[in-house]
Amino acid sequence: MQITIIIPALNERNKIERDLESAHAFLTRAGLEGEIIVVTDGSTDDTSAVAAAMSERVKALRVLPQTTQRGKGAAVKRGVASAQGAIIMFADAGLCVPFEDALQGIALLDAQACELAHGSRSDPKTVLLRVQPLWRQVGSRLFRHLIYLAMGIPRTIGDTQCGFKLYRADIARDLYANLFTAGYMFDIEIILRAVKRGYRIAGFPVRWTNDADSRYHPIKGTIQILSQLIQIRLRLATEAAPARSLAPVE
Repeated sequence: MQITIIIPALNERNKIERDLESAHAFLTRAGLEGEIIVVTDGSTDDTSAVAAAMSERVKALRVLPQTTQRGKGAAVKRGVASAQGAIIMFADAGLCVPFEDALQGIALLDAQACELAHGSRSDPKTVLLRVQPLWRQVGSRLFRHLIYLAMGIPRTIGDTQCGFKLYRADIARDLYANLFTAGYMFDIEIILRAVKRGYRIAGFPVRWTNDADSRYHPIKGTIQILSQLIQIRLRLATEAAPARSLAPVE
């Protein structure tokens, strides 16, 4: 199997059907053998049922419900553990990025130019079809400065949080196996683990549309972000050095 597409979903019953139709259409048009995994993170609506009802129209669809809300990181981790594709990707619900843009990431991985390929909103060739509100833009700039200075994220990585990322499957399993960040900052932990192991990260341009249905709360969200970043910094600092560095291409 060539690719696994993971869609983490929390109360996305109004979006998940369109997401699945678009993912299925992408695989068909691109001629890719793949599977689609929806991980519902403790949804209180009928996201799981709506997704499962798509199984007759969407090939190789699996729905993995999580009965309690644990966080986006936990949902992606579960999807990675279940994935069967040679390439594993996750995409946020709501089609912020068209699935066709994944072809650029697949090309980077196939050419062995990197082990992790990230959609990047900061790439000069990226097209922002609908931008974030001004307060979110300001917050994003402050966040970037914070993770560069306090977390040690390489400045060559222009966008850590775009929810459109692809991995070599063996690399994804290695990185996510020990993931402890269940919430939104899991991307930071994964990137830091990748850097420690010597895995290469490349960005690629996307066509990005801001999702006006964001559930981010400016005060509560900021507290959660800072708490998760502190935990990541402390726990990774005390972990033993990774047992291996860059994995050979299989």
